[in-house]
Amino acid sequence: MMKSFFWKCCIVFCWMGPSMLMGQHQITSPDGKLSVAVTSKEQLEISIGYNGQMLVSDIATDLNIVGKGSLVQTSRLRNADITTVNSVVEAIVPTKNRQIKDEYSQLTLYYSKFNFEVRCYNNGVAFRYVTKLGSKPIEVEYEKLDFSVQPDATCYLPEEKQLISHFENYFQVLPVSEIKPNTLANLPLLFTEENKPSISFTESNIYDYPHMFLHKQDSGFTSTFPNVVLKTKEGKRDRDEIIGEEANYIAKTSGNREFPWRVFMVSETDKDIVSNNLVYQLADPLKLEEVSWIQPGKVAWDWWNANNIDGVDFESGIDTQTYKYYIDFAAHYGLEYIILDEGWSKTTTNVKAPNPNIDVAELVAYGNQKNVGVILWSLWRPLDEDMAGILDQFQAWGVKGVKVDFIQRADQYVVNFYERLAQETAKRHMLVDFHGAFKPTGLRRAYPNVINYEGVKGLENTKWEDKITSEHELTLPFTRMTAGILDFTPGGLDNVHKENFMARFDRPMAMGTRAHQVAMYVVYEAPLQMLSDTPSNYYREDETTSFIAKIPTTWDDTVVLEAKVSDYILLARKNGNTWYVAGMNDDTPKEFTLDFSFLGEGNYKIQIFKDGINSDKNARDYVVEEATVNSNTTMDIKLNKSGGWVAIATKM
Repeated sequence: MMKSFFWKCCIVFCWMGPSMLMGQHQITSPDGKLSVAVTSKEQLEISIGYNGQMLVSDIATDLNIVGKGSLVQTSRLRNADITTVNSVVEAIVPTKNRQIKDEYSQLTLYYSKFNFEVRCYNNGVAFRYVTKLGSKPIEVEYEKLDFSVQPDATCYLPEEKQLISHFENYFQVLPVSEIKPNTLANLPLLFTEENKPSISFTESNIYDYPHMFLHKQDSGFTSTFPNVVLKTKEGKRDRDEIIGEEANYIAKTSGNREFPWRVFMVSETDKDIVSNNLVYQLADPLKLEEVSWIQPGKVAWDWWNANNIDGVDFESGIDTQTYKYYIDFAAHYGLEYIILDEGWSKTTTNVKAPNPNIDVAELVAYGNQKNVGVILWSLWRPLDEDMAGILDQFQAWGVKGVKVDFIQRADQYVVNFYERLAQETAKRHMLVDFHGAFKPTGLRRAYPNVINYEGVKGLENTKWEDKITSEHELTLPFTRMTAGILDFTPGGLDNVHKENFMARFDRPMAMGTRAHQVAMYVVYEAPLQMLSDTPSNYYREDETTSFIAKIPTTWDDTVVLEAKVSDYILLARKNGNTWYVAGMNDDTPKEFTLDFSFLGEGNYKIQIFKDGINSDKNARDYVVEEATVNSNTTMDIKLNKSGGWVAIATKM
């Protein structure tokens, strides 16, 4: 499962010079461009530089333990060393690269009560605590993390109003100095500056611990966390929950443990932001013994299109006959799955029994005949309360996965629910798609049956508002997607420009051109990728659907060719011997010269799906063309207003 080559160099006594004796420590990235300085005082103070320029200053961190106080202040520095690592991580379900180069320098400060580990990669810096407080549980009162960036840096701000959230964000773009004090932000948080590398802050490898949020302070940002939840009560709806009582600490956990990584991704260019793999690299390796059963793929989704099918001799709805139609559609185009979303079960809180109009066993058997698996939706609370019972029933039916929804929390208990569900579904050879969910933090590396996460302002919002614009869609690869996979749910075929858009709940539209929508299947990383429109529309638009059906959902290699945050992206991804090239554009037409030098030897036949000449007026206008290219070919391409360009290059 994992191939690696590894070399290590430990320098302890010879490195312990005057700077260490003064409590100052430095490491640099393997390429020498990034540097990290750590000062050990009453708190740990860190700064990150790039080629002599300060990127992030005034990083201050500490752990406060109930009954023990500050971990840094009550511990004594005993030793330090630097190690260098050069290895390869092989992804089980690859979304950027199947083989990921994992090269870094690591500084470890050995204190009496903890170790502090700092890694410096060519494209980022990460640090964490490893405590040595004994096997008995400790209560973490608070984890301090403060940092500052330049006040005129541009921030792409995913603001939250509270810690109970669907974690679906639009991004305010404004200077750091204009963010109001006490503003609450979700992660990842992107900062850009003119003529400087960008910084994206997030976290990785969270187990038995809450997610971090950031509060704006006058001069920077400070961490905040959900406290441990002691009591909850039901809200007015089945998916609402009110926190009744909280502890005065954020986690009760083992005294001997590794804490989450705090990650500053550093990108010289906007292209590098999209290429960053650090969240995955820093996560725990595979924890499952056998994974050959995990099958990524595409899935026909019912909820967005409200089961609005036509041209049939039955009344459509949430019933067995309608879902057989979905299975027939999926089989026709080679899609791996269908989802039965909310409404299939007897009630939303009783998902062990179907509603009277649904025969799950019959649908599963029908799907098996056609190589189409069935995935079922569930609220998270029923699963939390009766996980084994519900999953055993799903397994008895032969269901391939669960879409769990409306989780809306990020405290320690819910973080543990995510892992528990990943474990229990894996035992039953089932996939998990988290919705109403927080951002990914690398869990899928340990449990690759975790096949997707929402935590994104996706296409579903077009049913009730007009904010899913091409600019928003071009912001996501540089912000939310840097944390990992995202279930944006593309595939809308009623394509219009913003001036013609109407929010329609049962027959939703999608802003941008048809080619723009198709390009999402290459640009957005989602091992379980939705086709969100109605099968009837896909049948009518067979040329589009047949093209989408050819696009895989995992990638052996990724080359980002051109990119600018919120404006455009052009990238190439490889699966097997075939390359898939896609471009997405904001509302300003652009032209690019596409260099095919990423191709291997030999000639390739390419099928191109691009904006039609009239797509600026009629967003559904597109053209399909064919050509022959090789690694010496360059091609001028045009992306129209809110447009797209997609090509499949097959070796001849």
